[in-house]
Amino acid sequence: MEWRRKRVDLLEYIVEDALILIPVLMIIGKMLKDTPKIMDWTIPYLLLILGVVLSVLIMGVSIDSFIQGILVTGAAVFTHQLVKQTRKQLKSVT
Repeated sequence: MEWRRKRVDLLEYIVEDALILIPVLMIIGKMLKDTPKIMDWTIPYLLLILGVVLSVLIMGVSIDSFIQGILVTGAAVFTHQLVKQTRKQLKSVT
């Protein structure tokens, strides 16, 4: 039996109207990170709540908008971690 890799593209699951929320959440995440009174471990949770609320505002109240909020938050946090870990690795190599 031949195993084939299936490419999973997260953007296939996020609707076009919600894509704008990814950079918005990344910017808000950076602002929260720079706020001394907000603990780092709370930032993903705050972004999740905000992502769902913003998604509901854009798409209306529905299960789909709730799921879109979770997906855009995941994409924003994942992208942030990719950038952060790549920079960290590049610094350790040089």
